[in-house]
Amino acid sequence: MLKGQVTGLRAIEKSDLSQLLQWRNQPEFRLFFREFRELNYENQLSWFDKYVMNDPNTRMFAIVELTTNKLIGACGLCYIDWINRNADFSIYIGKDNLYIDKSYATDAAQVMEKYGFQELNLHRLWAEIYSIDEKKIVFFEKMNFEKEGYFKQTHWTQGKWVDSIYYGKINREG
Repeated sequence: MLKGQVTGLRAIEKSDLSQLLQWRNQPEFRLFFREFRELNYENQLSWFDKYVMNDPNTRMFAIVELTTNKLIGACGLCYIDWINRNADFSIYIGKDNLYIDKSYATDAAQVMEKYGFQELNLHRLWAEIYSIDEKKIVFFEKMNFEKEGYFKQTHWTQGKWVDSIYYGKINREG
């Protein structure tokens, strides 16, 4: 387990999938995910088998609260480009419908960033955030990710087009 101050990152287990699916399907969360449709357990199991278990370019983790060891969210590095040493950073906290908060999300993100830069020797982490996702915009800016640019009208939601904003962080030590 990778440990922070209040969170730990551990391998996602099949026993986590039902809870992750419940959080993942919440309409207020789903607005901000690339896969916007409601998923069923078979979809979740297929994702687990394909990406978590068998994709060398994906590193997904369960976020657990250290004091209780209870599952509280998920984070990971996806679309890892091993040649150019970069990856897409994803994170959410499902516990108490937090989505993104100052305690758990920040701690888990710091652990994930350290893992990406120090363990995987990545050079750059990036995130695509929809322009309606104000919590993640503030979050990534507070995590010192730089706004790198945006693509206009990439995502259709709630009867309108929204932009994709791209944030990135360079490993200045590697």
